[in-house]
Amino acid sequence: MKKVLYLLVLLIASTNFAQEKPKLVIGIVVDQMKMEYLYRFSSDFSENGFKRLMNQGYTFHNTHYNYMPTYTAPGHATVYTGATPSTHGIVGNEWFNKATGKEVYCTDDENVSTIGDDSVNEGKMSPRNLQSSTMTDELKLSTNFKGKVIGISIKDRGAILPAGHFGDWAFWYSKTGAFISSTYYGEKLPDWATQFNAEKNYLKYVTKGWDLLKPKEVYNESLTDNNPYEGKLFKKAPFMPYNLQDMYEANDAGILRSTPFGNNLLADFAKKAIENENLGKDSTTDFLAISFSSTDYVGHVLGPRSIELQDTYLRLDETIADFLLYLDKTVGKGNYLVFLTADHAGAENVTYLKDNKYKVDNINYKNIQKDLKDFSEKTYGEDVLLNYSNYNVFLDKTKIKSKGLNVQEVKQSFKDYLQKQAFIKRVYTEEEVANANANDFYLNFVTKGYDPVQNGELVVTFKPGYVEYSATGTTHGSPYAYDTHVPLIFFGWNIQKGQTHDRKEITQIAPTVTQLLQITMPNSSDGKVLLEVLNK
Repeated sequence: MKKVLYLLVLLIASTNFAQEKPKLVIGIVVDQMKMEYLYRFSSDFSENGFKRLMNQGYTFHNTHYNYMPTYTAPGHATVYTGATPSTHGIVGNEWFNKATGKEVYCTDDENVSTIGDDSVNEGKMSPRNLQSSTMTDELKLSTNFKGKVIGISIKDRGAILPAGHFGDWAFWYSKTGAFISSTYYGEKLPDWATQFNAEKNYLKYVTKGWDLLKPKEVYNESLTDNNPYEGKLFKKAPFMPYNLQDMYEANDAGILRSTPFGNNLLADFAKKAIENENLGKDSTTDFLAISFSSTDYVGHVLGPRSIELQDTYLRLDETIADFLLYLDKTVGKGNYLVFLTADHAGAENVTYLKDNKYKVDNINYKNIQKDLKDFSEKTYGEDVLLNYSNYNVFLDKTKIKSKGLNVQEVKQSFKDYLQKQAFIKRVYTEEEVANANANDFYLNFVTKGYDPVQNGELVVTFKPGYVEYSATGTTHGSPYAYDTHVPLIFFGWNIQKGQTHDRKEITQIAPTVTQLLQITMPNSSDGKVLLEVLNK
């Protein structure tokens, strides 16, 4: 009897020990997802996808980005570092770096090569531009590199930045239909990834085409099909159904990115990664970072009120439901931790707003640069403008000084000129950014997104509703709520059901996850956590 009791105590102790940490963490980022989509499409979602996460997990209804520009690369970097671009250094998807005088892409690395497909040059990428550690880096360190970390996405930046500096692998989608990587991670792809690519799994989605998932009357939360606010999808009129085979033959396998099936293919690949890398199979916590990018591609081209976007979310809901069921079976209920958020949200289509009597407009960044150049030449006899990009104005200080001009006076003249433009709300100098007033709400957004080594002499913010984009589709990048307000849900291991409408900041995710895992916080995190999922 004593022996039986002793064994029972050991069993209970081992069970409790096994539950101290999740076997697998799944970080899900949905590209360009507004929190509002969880409300608007709710009646059309299944019970087992987004609703399961919300009904059984903890939902933060009022989570915001706290910097600008709200783009994909800074968003992923911020989610995983718990820091803002001013610290982690990823100040855009691509940007002009005033320190080097060159254009920079967020994950460019000329010192590495593509692996997985020799026919493309899409793999010269690594996380070396990321200046801060990530929660995935800290997991690798805390487990003496025993815990596996893998990042996957349709976009390179959506895979690489979450996987951090120490990730075992990052995989992203190539225009040939293959998932590729770089020699930063290894000399060749794992055999299972090579096999997945050889099967050309993307073709099953191409050949079946894209029609509505549900009857057309279900899509009454969207505008009519082929409305004037939608752009063309690979030169095809925005009208269901789409013949993806024709698009594929006229282009390449990259067309899958701009359909819901990019998300499906990614989920297929994620399952293979879990199975073949044995993620969540032992007592050491592993981490899989998944970034669903197709929502962003569809949103940019067709806009937030399109039937196509709604269909993309209804299909993503099914994909998530299926993936959660897969995790239940393979890793086990209660053994995995999920958080779901977005890298940014997105604006309403400007033409749609104008047609409904809101006086806003879309602005072409090329026109801004041309007008700035014309102003420069007219005022100073030659162009002293180096570049305009990502809301930043770069001045050629060397040229200004060589003409005997005062840099501060020239800077002020550009500021005065810009401030007169109808679409400009504020113009801040680099000195104003460096000495931000805590009472200036939007200046603080600018400051947190500004790296003095890389960014410009002036930073502009547009008036609310104005976007730097075409007349169709939509974009993002501003400090306004339509670009900053994103979903945040925690689900699974040790997460109690609940919700809050208190305002939270996106930088709180990484330190919260590391506290849940009882590991070191990312090195640039300010340590502010989400107590709601930590207090048991």
